[in-house]
Amino acid sequence: MLQIRKNNERGVADHGWLNSHHTFSFGHYYDPEHLGFGPLQVINEDRVTPGMGFGTHGHSDMEIISYVLDGALEHKDSMGTGSVLHYGDVQRMSAGSGVRHSEFNHSKTEPVHFLQIWIQPNVKGIAPSYEEKNFTPEQKQGQLRLIASSDGRDNSVLIHQDASIFASILNGDAKLEHALGAKRLGYVHLIRGQLTVNGKQLSGGDAIKISAESLITFEKAEAAEFLLFDLPY
Repeated sequence: MLQIRKNNERGVADHGWLNSHHTFSFGHYYDPEHLGFGPLQVINEDRVTPGMGFGTHGHSDMEIISYVLDGALEHKDSMGTGSVLHYGDVQRMSAGSGVRHSEFNHSKTEPVHFLQIWIQPNVKGIAPSYEEKNFTPEQKQGQLRLIASSDGRDNSVLIHQDASIFASILNGDAKLEHALGAKRLGYVHLIRGQLTVNGKQLSGGDAIKISAESLITFEKAEAAEFLLFDLPY
């Protein structure tokens, strides 16, 4: 089964300093048809104006992943971690038993654009932890590059859930396939460009839920950058 989530159907929150598009119900945006997909709970596409950001706040028992698209994202947390992330950087924070953090636009002149992703963990109360890695465009070009997994294989960041996240950049006649195991869900979020997934055409900001399918096919791409989530039911 294939269910498309169009860009213009997402929830929108415009706070002046923050423009956020919510794929799933989040904050003041509630849609009973979009309350997450398997353990995937949040995909927020955030744009933050220069020098602004999310003040210190807390989380627990959530895998929080940031995928930076443009600009510089500054992170600080109660574990003592501090970092500035740029395009290609992937940040994973396991909130576990509890963590406090802030995320700010590091630049005083340029906006920052990133995806904020939340995945429910399959364990609770663990010690909070942090990890970041960089994945170059060349590593994603024409292939499904694993960026997050349950075991950290292939130099991916480790998440505490039986899930895998792949990133890809695809163009022209190139075609990719991903086998989806029994009792697994697929979710594709197209960041930008044009892409056809299992015969369904997507444009930037669109996404597609995939269930009861054994194969996911990516083709007819035009400057496409996307994320693929392989998830348990």
